[in-house]
Amino acid sequence: MTVLSYYYCVFALALVFSGIYVYMWHKHFNSSFTMIFTLVPVSCLGYIFYAGSTNLEGAVAAIQITYVGGCFLQLFIVLNIISLCGIDLASWVRTAMFAVCAICFGAVLTIGRRDYYYKSVSFEMRDGSGVLIREYGVMHTVFYAVLVLLFAAGIAVIIFSWFKKKQIPRRILCLLAIPDTICVLSYFVIKKLIPQVDFVPAGYCLAEATLLLIVYRVNLYDVADTVIDSMVRERSIGYSSFDFQYRYLGSNEVAKALIPEFLDMTVDQKLGFSREEMRIREYLDSFVRDPERNTFEFSPSDSDERGDAGERIYKVTVNYLYEGSRRRGYIITFTDDTANRNYIRLLGSYNEDLQKDVEEKTKHIFDMQDNLIMSLAVMVESRDNSTGGHIMRTSEGVRILVDEIRKEGLLPLSEKFCRDVVKAAPMHDLGKIAVDDAVLRKPGRYTPEEYEKMKKHPEEGARVIREVLKNADDEAFKVIAENVAHYHHERWDGTGYPEKLAGEQIPLEARIMAVADVYDALVSKRVYKEPFSFEKANSIILEGMGTQFDPGLEEAYLRSRQRLEDYYRENSGIPYEKKEESPARQKIS
Repeated sequence: MTVLSYYYCVFALALVFSGIYVYMWHKHFNSSFTMIFTLVPVSCLGYIFYAGSTNLEGAVAAIQITYVGGCFLQLFIVLNIISLCGIDLASWVRTAMFAVCAICFGAVLTIGRRDYYYKSVSFEMRDGSGVLIREYGVMHTVFYAVLVLLFAAGIAVIIFSWFKKKQIPRRILCLLAIPDTICVLSYFVIKKLIPQVDFVPAGYCLAEATLLLIVYRVNLYDVADTVIDSMVRERSIGYSSFDFQYRYLGSNEVAKALIPEFLDMTVDQKLGFSREEMRIREYLDSFVRDPERNTFEFSPSDSDERGDAGERIYKVTVNYLYEGSRRRGYIITFTDDTANRNYIRLLGSYNEDLQKDVEEKTKHIFDMQDNLIMSLAVMVESRDNSTGGHIMRTSEGVRILVDEIRKEGLLPLSEKFCRDVVKAAPMHDLGKIAVDDAVLRKPGRYTPEEYEKMKKHPEEGARVIREVLKNADDEAFKVIAENVAHYHHERWDGTGYPEKLAGEQIPLEARIMAVADVYDALVSKRVYKEPFSFEKANSIILEGMGTQFDPGLEEAYLRSRQRLEDYYRENSGIPYEKKEESPARQKIS
């Protein structure tokens, strides 16, 4: 067999091994595997060109191709060892290692023009094959030193993992040492023992063969990836992801079947206000407020998702979405929990009377909870001598606004969302329980210090509601109630308080509450002001659309205006024909 035929055989074998790798390839494979199986055929091709060269220029170009593997192959073998041994290598270290290898290859590219790698180089034909006659330069010594250091680093990682990392399979550690050793031996030992033929490309192929054995085993050891793949293949789990601004990042087919809106959403599109998107918002809002509250129940509205035992029920879990160690957003998983729920129902059917009794007692507890919250709200209002009846009026105002939104289809709000917003409205000022009487009952203008104290009541209200409702089962309502109390003094232009949220950062329920709250403050009598006329109040509300209030609620307000005026005429007992007086306070609060 001629030298050229030998190189052709080695190149063909390298291609076969790379083809096998392509066939076995999986998205969870380490990128270093791919680089190795790419570099080896390229280097082997360089040896074919070198053996078939007929002049100096062709031989130099061919030898430069072979060094693509020589300079970088050992690097990717070491990076592969580090990754498979579960060692977290800093980005700058990887970059520095690559830079050193790139410098060596850069020196190779100067062969024939500079004396960095070869001091001198000439060409002659021997037995029908081209041969370079060369005198090595300083960078060739550096190249050998880099190979030795990379080899030592790989072996050191393997030895360390053998003694310190019990979860790394010993078979894999043994196999990892083989390609690392073969490549170095090819350069420093076998090349000297058998000078008639270059064993380096054959060593590359042996390294490929060993790596194929590692590839075959490594995914079985990666429990996380294999479990995820199995669940996705069996379509037992759905997942969707969002960034911190609630922008859609993607989802699998199971999630799209459960949430049909995902089919029409584009990547980076922000969650809207359709019924299902509002449900996703509620899950995310709850998780943001308290990451421990990350589990919910989901029942698809699509009739195709119903099974023999009735509507399918999914367990929804929200967690952070990670890129390495960095949090980049949220991931929502949907797990079919129907069998478990049906089993629970089956157990319950054995004692229907007891179940009915439990439901009645549960309803009684919920009623007591609602009464307790309303009592707290009334107690807080009784301390404030300027807002008598404010709770009932603002609650009715919210009900009217929400009713008009739903009736006209101005926003795609779910029935439960609307019901929860109206139910939460009486709680919006619970935080005033923490405001000192001297401030709360002051009949005149607040000083800046007093106003700052008053501005703390939204945060306090959210805290009180969180404590009162912490054992309640309705997660969506808890989130809405907290949002109403916490953010009803935020402004659309971002100048409100307490968080200075702007635009759609403010939860929709708080934006609706803000309109009803300010409207009542304008048209109601206070100790520091007479009621404004409906015309003046209407003018102030409309002027505030786009600055203080969500401009998207303007149409709903206009449609609600007559109903609001009729309600206040019938229930306040205040003659609204009189002209308004200038407000005494610094802010409507």
